[in-house]
Amino acid sequence: MQKDPRKQKLETDKLAKRIRRQVGEAIADFNMIEAGDKVMVCLSGGKDSYGMLDVLMGLQEKAPVKFELIAVNLDQKQPGFPERVLPEYLESLGVPFRIVEQDTYSVVKRVVPEGKTMCALCSRLRRGALYRIAGDLGATKIALGHHRDDVLATFFLNLFHAGTLKAMPAKLLSDDGRNVVIRPLAYVAEDDLAAYAEAKDFPIIPCTLCGSQENLQRKVVGRMLKEWEKTEPGRIQSILRAMTDVRPSQLLDRKLFDFSNLKPSPPQTHILHFRELGEPLFAE
Repeated sequence: MQKDPRKQKLETDKLAKRIRRQVGEAIADFNMIEAGDKVMVCLSGGKDSYGMLDVLMGLQEKAPVKFELIAVNLDQKQPGFPERVLPEYLESLGVPFRIVEQDTYSVVKRVVPEGKTMCALCSRLRRGALYRIAGDLGATKIALGHHRDDVLATFFLNLFHAGTLKAMPAKLLSDDGRNVVIRPLAYVAEDDLAAYAEAKDFPIIPCTLCGSQENLQRKVVGRMLKEWEKTEPGRIQSILRAMTDVRPSQLLDRKLFDFSNLKPSPPQTHILHFRELGEPLFAE
């Protein structure tokens, strides 16, 4: 049964409006983009980075500050990668772009044993290349397409497997202090991005590295989050909200709160005023 085109358009418009609002809120909350910025939008060919570029281009037209966008794709030389898809799509948009070739695929396949997780090495190589490209282009911000579910999955991976409370920050400074990385989709749900990509008919390019590994712990956690969203609506948003309201004194990290010197305050005398009588009452 086909959907009513008018109803479908209304749903797509509502979805686009929600995503734009959430991206705008994230940018404002973390001061991600400032006047004069040159934002390097990292485009992988997946739904998330396509959606990020689309929304940032829309915000660029209406933003109170002027900033530049340049889309960058790192061609990692994966076998069968359709080389013309991204250039043709970006040319149709009229957005400045750069395709950079670097064979990280063969490095990862050579170094990582068969069946082992490739993500860590692939991510490290890709990140180094993107930092270098940002320097060459004079980019002041590097925009990555990680969404809300990526942030939460990273939080639980660190909680379950590394014994640390940390996730993906919405904005960070690279270790060498030269690059600022931003994640404009930090408040956006993955399901919304998937629906948006389908509605916009983005030319999706599947990943044959990490995207082909089904038993990654990240995917296991992702399935857990999706199950929670089905059985306990609102739980995911509540966890995200908790990340914005951290109480160090209610945790156990002695580096964040001085538990050793925590002592009770001496009793104080309080003055209570009786408005009707206009006289102060001294009470212990």
